Amino acid sequence: MSLELAAKLRKAQAATPELMAEILNVSQRRALVPGHSEIALHLEQLIAARAWIDVALVLLELELPLWHIRRIAYDDGEWHCALSRQRELPDWLDESHEASHPDLALAILSAFIEAQAAAASSVTSSIPEPFARPDSEFIRLCCDNFA
Repeated sequence: MSLELAAKLRKAQAATPELMAEILNVSQRRALVPGHSEIALHLEQLIAARAWIDVALVLLELELPLWHIRRIAYDDGEWHCALSRQRELPDWLDESHEASHPDLALAILSAFIEAQAAAASSVTSSIPEPFARPDSEFIRLCCDNFA
């Protein structure tokens, strides 16, 4: 997801069909895969009905199937939404992404964008680098205790 889209979500007062169309154009990869055409049709129907929270939840399920809503809370005029991969873990052990917004659908979508960016960066960072030739100061040690 782009930073521009995240900024648009923060500035938006409420969800609009144009904003949802932009989010779907950027993030709707799996709906284009054969076998997911019914999900894409369902998303279009939800957008036509202006069911923004349902659109956000279907998009979350479609694009980030390993991520789940950990917490939704309303405090001081804002909705706070936290997404997590491991809901059963305590907060301090789990990597969750939280966002807040006065509109619930936009709070969910903002957290979705953060989680999607984190998921994309973890995929690229998990690709191993080619083995480099060690420096001249490189010394191999065996640290096993065979006693």
